[in-house]
Formats: sequence, C-alpha cells, structure tokens
Amino acid sequence: MTTIALIGAGRGLGAAVARRFGAEGFDLALISRSIERVETLAAELRDEGLTARGYAANVREPQTIVSALDEATQDLGPIEVLAYAPLPQKEFLRPVLETTVEDLRAAVEFSIYGPVTAVHHVLQGMRYLGRGSILFVNGSSAARPSAGVAGTSIAFAGESAYARMLHDTLTTESIHVGQLIIPSAITPGHPTHDPGVLAEKLWTMHASRGEFRVFAEPMAGV
Repeated sequence: MTTIALIGAGRGLGAAVARRFGAEGFDLALISRSIERVETLAAELRDEGLTARGYAANVREPQTIVSALDEATQDLGPIEVLAYAPLPQKEFLRPVLETTVEDLRAAVEFSIYGPVTAVHHVLQGMRYLGRGSILFVNGSSAARPSAGVAGTSIAFAGESAYARMLHDTLTTESIHVGQLIIPSAITPGHPTHDPGVLAEKLWTMHASRGEFRVFAEPMAGV
C-alpha cells in the first residue's frame, strides 16, 4: 500500500484524517513542527493496528519539508496522497491596517512556499505511480477575503490560485487536486465541523475526484 503525508498533523483533524485513510490501508506519515507530538500520535495509531511514523518539519523552512518527505518515502514507501493542513499562526490574523510586510512574508512562506515545496517534492512519485491526490485545507478567507485576517486572506488567495492551477494542469494525469474550505472552527461533535466528518470529506475528495473546491458548509456570497 502507499502513503498519505499529512503536513500539519495534530490531534484534531490530522488524527481523524490519519484514521480514515489508515482504515483504507494507507500508511501514515505525520508531519508537524513538534516531533514529540507526532511521535505520540503515531504511537497511538500503531496501537490501533495502523502503520504510522512521525516526522518534524517547519513549513516556513522548505528544506525541513523536503527532508521529512524524503524520510517518509524511505520508511513507508511512495506518497500517493499529500494533505496540506497546518494551522495558521496568530500573527497572520491581524486586521489589514495593522498588517506589516513581515506579517505577510511569514504568511506567504506558510501558505505558498510551503505547499509549493511539498507538491514539487511528491509530484514525481505520484507520476510514477500513475495516480495521486493533493488536498489543501483552508479557512473561509481562502474563498472570501476578510479585512480582519489580512495575512491569511492574502496568502490563502495565492495558495488557492496555485491549487486551482495544479487541478487544471494535472487532471489529465490522474492526479486530483482539491481544496476543502472550513468556514469556522473545527469542533468535535458538530454536524459539519467535527474532525471525523471533515476527514470523511477529504477521503471522498480523494476517492471520488470531483470538483476542485469543497465546502464543509455553504458560505453565503461564494
């Protein structure tokens, strides 16, 4: 079986996605800034009978992404699915009139340089397999800019444009690119924002290869 690489793996959505794809036989490469956190999660998943390993990477440092993906491929095998879902940092969430160039530089590193690095690194392997999925997870400002969160609104716009171009370009190669928009907080027990519900949406995006953009719930004006 092949591997799903989860960039931004945590105990909420990341753990739910790992369990959903693991139930389908995928090996699990869990990537996060905190090696202790992902190693603990990986151990829990292994106790459940899944194949999981943890790797450290900071998405604002491209070489760490490359190293983590290289290690995951060596340990677990080819990466068929890449999920890019790190949580934005607080400094990206300032109002537009308070947002500085430094804030935007960090947001662009996080939401554009990071995913471009990851996609570029896994794409050759997906082409070798003859299939693959690249799944982006973003908040509402990726679909509707908000002056209250200028950093993510600007950087997510770039990430969304990149993802859309990938979708249109790779569709003839049996590599699906999709974007899941989650308009508000991920909330256990919520009918549309529970981690398990969202993980099921991501599995369906991979398995069904439908539209590029999927919403956790409808957004007015989008």
